Amino acid sequence: MLNISKNNDVLITPGRFKSINSVARKPHYKFLNMVVIGFLLFGVFCLFLPWTQNISGSGSVTTLKPDQRPQTVHNTIAGKIEKWYVQEGDYVKKGDTILFISEVKEDYLDPNLVGNTKQQVDAKKMALESYGDKVNSLDVQVESLIAERQLKLQQAENKIKQSLLKIKSDSMDLEAIKTQLKIAQTQYSRSTALNKEGLKPLTDVEQKRLKLQESEAYIVTQQNKLLSSKNELINARVEINRIKAEYSEKISKSRSDKFTALSTQYDTEAQVNKLRNQYSNYAIRSGMYYITAPQSGYVNRALLAGIGETIKEGTSIVSIMPASYDIAVETYVDPIDLPLVQRGAKVRVWFDGWPRVVFSGWPGLSYGTFGGRIVAIENFISSNGKYRVLISPDGKDHKWPKELSIGAGAQSIALLKTVPVWYEIWRNLNGFPPNYYKSDEKDANAKEKK
Repeated sequence: MLNISKNNDVLITPGRFKSINSVARKPHYKFLNMVVIGFLLFGVFCLFLPWTQNISGSGSVTTLKPDQRPQTVHNTIAGKIEKWYVQEGDYVKKGDTILFISEVKEDYLDPNLVGNTKQQVDAKKMALESYGDKVNSLDVQVESLIAERQLKLQQAENKIKQSLLKIKSDSMDLEAIKTQLKIAQTQYSRSTALNKEGLKPLTDVEQKRLKLQESEAYIVTQQNKLLSSKNELINARVEINRIKAEYSEKISKSRSDKFTALSTQYDTEAQVNKLRNQYSNYAIRSGMYYITAPQSGYVNRALLAGIGETIKEGTSIVSIMPASYDIAVETYVDPIDLPLVQRGAKVRVWFDGWPRVVFSGWPGLSYGTFGGRIVAIENFISSNGKYRVLISPDGKDHKWPKELSIGAGAQSIALLKTVPVWYEIWRNLNGFPPNYYKSDEKDANAKEKK
């Protein structure tokens, strides 16, 4: 800068002044310098102290099993509140009645709905049995018709055999008559010739002529008889066809009636099953008017109030806390720490309301913490941007307080590798996750084992 001032620069040395010399010679300032140097040395020493890396998380007290957590009781059907059987704070056993509701839907307002449906089921059962009897009767009828047809056919076949034998007999008689006719013609011709010669009287000729005429007439009668026998054979064969057609029609009609009865029987059986289903539904629905406790526990809060209030299906009625449960802690860790958390890992936990002194880096110096083990890790991120971890009590450590209530706040730290303090400071300054070189250590251990 420009030297425009009239003052000349003079070098000032502290030794020129008596006040400064007198102050510098005070003994307590030497002690202060020693203290500062001691603190610096102590800080450097602390940098080499062991520090236990950890993953901290915050959450709340919960239960280990889902069925042991507080639950809300809902109604299955719509209805109108008629009577309360519990109040807040009551202890209820599994199956105890909490609330009674009445029906509001017009399809179920009949007070004797279940009994009437039962009567319908019984009536349909009787109808089903009658159709079954009808089917059995038609089966017997069909069997009877088949047997009768067989007998009729045998009778017709016998008639055909008789007709054949009669035709044969008539044919033989016709041949015999033809022979007799030839004999009569021969005798008549001989008698006529002898009469002309005067050897036979005329009366003998007339007798022979009469006998010839009788033979001629008898042969016509026998031919008619043979034709009649043949007609009887044709009629017998026609009768067989008629019997077959008649009984086929009767059997077909009986079988058709049987199939119709079977169809009606199956339809009635379907109706019976439907009515049974309806009857069961009505009976089960009638049992839903009483809302009961799903498990033993305490009634925390009644979510409805009053008498005569209409509620819909699935409405929350009361909140119940189970009487017995296995306590646990749900905590949340950052995504960067999730790969370092494993099932079975040991965790230290402390609870709100319990005195504690916690040194996260020196867990041995902490007081008021309880041991736990990780039993579940959620693989999907929660709404708070962290991952949920479930911790159960460690059986080898101190028991957790019995007075813990579900929902109380809890803090947790998962213990990892022990490193120097300077390394932990360096890790945090660089944003490295805890136990960053754990994989290398595993590889080294694996090589040593080999």
